[in-house]
Amino acid sequence: MNTKIFVTAALFFGIAGLSYAQNSPMGTSKAGTGSNAPYIEGPVWVLTMVKTKSGLGDDYIKQITGTVKPVYDEEKKQKIILDYKILNGEAAGPQDFNILILVEYPNWASFDSLRDKMDPIVEKVMGTEDQRRATAVKRLDIREILGTKTMREITLK
Repeated sequence: MNTKIFVTAALFFGIAGLSYAQNSPMGTSKAGTGSNAPYIEGPVWVLTMVKTKSGLGDDYIKQITGTVKPVYDEEKKQKIILDYKILNGEAAGPQDFNILILVEYPNWASFDSLRDKMDPIVEKVMGTEDQRRATAVKRLDIREILGTKTMREITLK
């Protein structure tokens, strides 16, 4: 079971954040809907911080272009996600990330039954669970996922 959870995290770049979001008390917040909060709540973002091994950033980008990008594109087409962005830059230090993957969901409720919606897309694009596991294991040689955060976008009033 732990292996399955690990593979899922590696493939979805944020499943840990998604699990947090489902159980987060922030999911029930009503700021901006009659509250006196100084902001209006917007979409929810899952941010995944990736550290590639020295000189292998482009190799990692090539890998996710063939696997993760088609998944995100299909999820966007089916309106499961609103958008996604990938930022590439320099790490600030040896323990810092150099790639940031952001996936935008309409709201916290989007995480309800998310796996049921995503699994058919992932299987169609990336193959069987064994194929996905093999891909995830190969990625371990070129990158490390440093962490995942799930955050709500806000607009100041």
